[in-house]
Amino acid sequence: MDVKQSNWKAVLLVFGLFLLGIAVGSLGTYTVTTHVLAARPQAGLAHNPGHVMAMFTHDLGLNPEQQNQIQAILNDTRSKYAQLHEKLDPEYEQVRQQGRQHIRQVLTPEQLPKFEELLRQIDEDRRQRQVGPEGHD
Repeated sequence: MDVKQSNWKAVLLVFGLFLLGIAVGSLGTYTVTTHVLAARPQAGLAHNPGHVMAMFTHDLGLNPEQQNQIQAILNDTRSKYAQLHEKLDPEYEQVRQQGRQHIRQVLTPEQLPKFEELLRQIDEDRRQRQVGPEGHD
């Protein structure tokens, strides 16, 4: 009977440690998500003009006149960024293509199709980002 009681205690101890591990893991996950990740700015926040203005209004306590003035500034800034993109995008594309061509020269014939597929995915991701909300605030 003493052996059975010892086995039973060992099972309870292992089960208790398992539950303690779950509790500590849950607490750690909660702490990371509520304090660490919540403190980081959201990806793409600066590219969402409506969200930026709402954040400014809320966090800075802007009055309606300030909201109108700041919205005009943001619109003007966004317009200037768009002009810069129009002007510089062809140069960026040229440099991008030159870099890709240099990489192709290093790769083996077996690697080239894989590289082209990676480029296709990268280009598609870039197009998707460009279709999203515009602007750089």
